This record gives sequence, structure tokens and C-alpha cells, in this order.
Amino acid sequence: MELSITNDILVGADIIESPNQNARPDNTDIELLVIHNISLPPGEFGSLAIRQFFCNELDCNAHPFYGEIAGLQVSAHLLIDRQGAITQFVPFSNRAWHAGESEFCGRGNCNDYSIGIEMEGTDFEPFTESQYLSLTAVTKLLLAAYPAMSADKIVGHSDIAPGRKTDPGPHFDWGRYRQSLAS
Repeated sequence: MELSITNDILVGADIIESPNQNARPDNTDIELLVIHNISLPPGEFGSLAIRQFFCNELDCNAHPFYGEIAGLQVSAHLLIDRQGAITQFVPFSNRAWHAGESEFCGRGNCNDYSIGIEMEGTDFEPFTESQYLSLTAVTKLLLAAYPAMSADKIVGHSDIAPGRKTDPGPHFDWGRYRQSLAS
């Protein structure tokens, strides 16, 4: 898969624009990359439910869990599915609504200055080889495109919202991922 970033869009990704976004505060550099996991319904992969959720189109009667998330307005910049396919929901220049109440190095409101990537998965099982390959490729592009971002500013959702969030979870291989960025 050939990827590039042009005008804050990941060329090579599917583009589905989420309404759950807005402008970043003026003069805000993109500095932080936040890795998440998501599956809808929980523990199930391959449905269209994540896309529908990020676009406020999820049928909350289609699964009992969906009632718990009804009315939430959530998005991420990117979703990487189990096959490594990438969907972009929010241009990198805009603020996606992925981090919620969060703090990095004493600075709150991480959505203001971060990019959020959702990995289709759970806290309870490993991610796929294809996902790591796509995540590495995208991360290298982001680091090149946004100079205020650096390898030491790549975190999990659990790092910026401890006690509230656990993703990307214990099966996300941080060592492997960080080593792949160095090669």
C-alpha cells in the first residue's frame, strides 16, 4: 500500500468524513500521537459498526452494548482494521474527538494537539502483523509531516487518561512498534 500525506489527508486511505471534529485552537502544533483500540460490538471484528459510530450512524438497537454508547460523539483521525486497511475520518489539521478528558506532561485537552489512531482490537488479544505494518508506515509519515511530533510523544490512551482508559491494552507490543520506527 503506497501512502503519503497531502494537505493533511492520508493519500491511500479510505476517506469517510466524521461530523465529530472541529478546528484546533489557533497556533496549535500537532505534537502528540495517541494509540487506541476499539471493537464494535466489543470483541468482534470486521463489522461496519466502528465507521457508523464515528459518523453518528450506529443503530443503537442493533446490539445491547450500543445502548451504552448511544449519543456519544466520538471520532479518530484514523482507523486501522485487522487486515491493515486504513480509514481516515478527520483531516490531521482538525481536532478529532478521541482522547476525552486527558493530560500529557501536565498539559490537558490532548485532542487540541494530538492525532488519534484507533487499532481495531481489544485489550485481550494481540494485534495483527498487517496492523503493525500499517501503523509503522503511517507513524513514519506523521513524524516527517509534523515536526513538533517525535517518537517520545507517542502514547497510549491509557497514558493520557490513566484510571479511565486501558487501551491500547497489554497486548499492544510497544517494543516491537518502537523498534519498527527506528528501522
